[in-house]
Amino acid sequence: MNRKVICIIMGGGRGTRLHPLTEERCKPAVPLAGKYRLVDIPISNCLNSGYNQIHILTQFNTASLHNHIQGAYQFDPFNGGFCEILSAEQTMSGDSWYQGTADAVRQNLHHFRAQDDDLFLILSGDQLYKMDFRKIVKHHLDCEADITISAKPVHKSEVSGLGVMRVEDDFSIKEFVEKPTDSSVVESLLISPSLSKYVEHGNSGEMCLASMGIYLFSARVMREALDNQMKDFGKEIIPGLLGQKKLASYIFDDYWEDIGTVGAFFDANLAITDDVPPFNFFDGDAPVYTRARFLAASKFNNCQMEHVLVAGGCIVNGAKMNRCVIGVRAVIDQGCELSKVVMMGADFMENDEARQKNRDLQRPDVGIGRNCRISNAIIDKNARIGNDVVLSPEGKPDMWREGDLMVRDGVLIVTKGGIVPDGTKI
Repeated sequence: MNRKVICIIMGGGRGTRLHPLTEERCKPAVPLAGKYRLVDIPISNCLNSGYNQIHILTQFNTASLHNHIQGAYQFDPFNGGFCEILSAEQTMSGDSWYQGTADAVRQNLHHFRAQDDDLFLILSGDQLYKMDFRKIVKHHLDCEADITISAKPVHKSEVSGLGVMRVEDDFSIKEFVEKPTDSSVVESLLISPSLSKYVEHGNSGEMCLASMGIYLFSARVMREALDNQMKDFGKEIIPGLLGQKKLASYIFDDYWEDIGTVGAFFDANLAITDDVPPFNFFDGDAPVYTRARFLAASKFNNCQMEHVLVAGGCIVNGAKMNRCVIGVRAVIDQGCELSKVVMMGADFMENDEARQKNRDLQRPDVGIGRNCRISNAIIDKNARIGNDVVLSPEGKPDMWREGDLMVRDGVLIVTKGGIVPDGTKI
């Protein structure tokens, strides 16, 4: 348990499934739950587990992520901790972009300076979950494993889009099956009765173990595994090590959500407004860390709100809101009705001079104007929505786009910095 653990958070590729939220930012920098970023989740899990040497590997639209990391994670220089971004770089030995998760780690091995007994913890930057990584480290050492893969029990009817493992009673992994659809194959992957005690949610007799994309490698094995041209951990490296190295599974039966699509992102945010949300941002024993903004308290005048989460620095006048997440510095004017809306807020609060300039330019102020009706929508940061606007994805096909508006996964999106003029009806 005293092994050095090097945490590596994968920043992902171009984030095409989260587009247009990733037009100007990488996936880990996408705002979450009013005041956080997606990257705050794995970083907080690392810090709450006592691991403070954290590397984030990314290469697309990194400016927003750099600003957030620099503003949020400044560690005491005497404790040896850090949180740094490693972007793809040109070197004397190569000048290519990261070609996959494994290639990204391979290109940065010289930065990690790992000893053979150290451990590499590989994490994703777009998942919502809370895990004590000390438990997976202990499990890895108890099993004397070379590689440990965190696995989520899922119902057999949901495995067709996942990578599923057949795990023996001693937690050793004997088979990988990618996106199984044949019923006989799925039945062969069901959790064994002896492992059913690790499944608290659902009927263990109908559950399979799906990879969460969380890997723990011994450093020596990591170097050996990357001594080739394979590009991806999940598709190439780990399946190729089956039968050559000791692979173990760590069963994690709690809330876990892959926020890789606009629909998943939207649903995960709205779920936070439930009476008992599946993910607890209010847990004082395992807080979610983020940037300290020193904002004023949010202000509400004559509002009606039900199941609404509001971040700091907001001004809301006479609005009716149901099942909404309102981000930092959001401004909502009189007479608005919002239902199932994720509003990311703004990077700045406009003063009187800026608002007068908006009048001169005939553009709306940042925020939502008067008498607007908005439903099933994501309003990205710094968006400007005028008066008497109606926005809904109803009747629009997937991937429909017009100016700064887009529909994806049944959700209408106002893009970052987008302008919606007065009287717009969508």
